[in-house]
Amino acid sequence: MMPSELQTLEQPASQIIARYDQKKAAMLPLLHLLQERFGYIPPEGEQWVSDKLEVAISHVREVVSFYTMFRTQPIGKCHIQVCTNLPCVLRGAEQALAYLKERLGVDVGQTTPDDKFTLSSVECLCACEIAPMCQVNDRYVGPLDRAVIDRLLEEAH
Repeated sequence: MMPSELQTLEQPASQIIARYDQKKAAMLPLLHLLQERFGYIPPEGEQWVSDKLEVAISHVREVVSFYTMFRTQPIGKCHIQVCTNLPCVLRGAEQALAYLKERLGVDVGQTTPDDKFTLSSVECLCACEIAPMCQVNDRYVGPLDRAVIDRLLEEAH
């Protein structure tokens, strides 16, 4: 990432920061801004947020690594995040995840060679009523079974 690419975010960043009494309260919106622009949050982006908000880089890193919505690596066009929290596991999340790994030919945390799919497991997506479930980009899908997964993958092509 080039410094000039970050400079394109100066104006929207200033507008975001101006909304808050304390600068560090703007951290999540600034991280969202970075991710929307670049598709993920690179180390230079973390440093940029640290400088903008006058907080330690370690604090920015803690926030980025805590929230599953933030990514530190580029991902595929279709990001499949399977919930692996207890209610989903009890209803078959492990089998759904195994089937997704088989169908996509990748492991958790990997992207298909064509950059189309990235497979992740996440702790809780707060949709126990459709367990086992996953989030595909911004859409919740569940309950998962082989037929639902097959349809999901076909629709994504």
